[in-house]
Amino acid sequence: MAKKLTLFFILGLLTVLIGLIFAVIAFNSVSAVDGLAGIYTLFGLIPVIIIIILDRICVWKFGPKKVNKVQFYITGIFILLFILNWIRLQLQ
Repeated sequence: MAKKLTLFFILGLLTVLIGLIFAVIAFNSVSAVDGLAGIYTLFGLIPVIIIIILDRICVWKFGPKKVNKVQFYITGIFILLFILNWIRLQLQ
């Protein structure tokens, strides 16, 4: 099982776990705004579930090594873009 783990799968499972915990806490609070935040959180988990399903399909088809390599490249590009945006904001 450990050989089939990928970056997006681990991050997706953590996101789903934290999102569900937050949604349950928000649903059980008193205010209506917190209940709406819980509903928005549950709707926000739909794309995460889709990414997890696509990840598992790609691992089944291509293997975990190739999928992990592509996912690390994607993550690296997002981090690079985040850093470039931060630098742009600091220069303004």
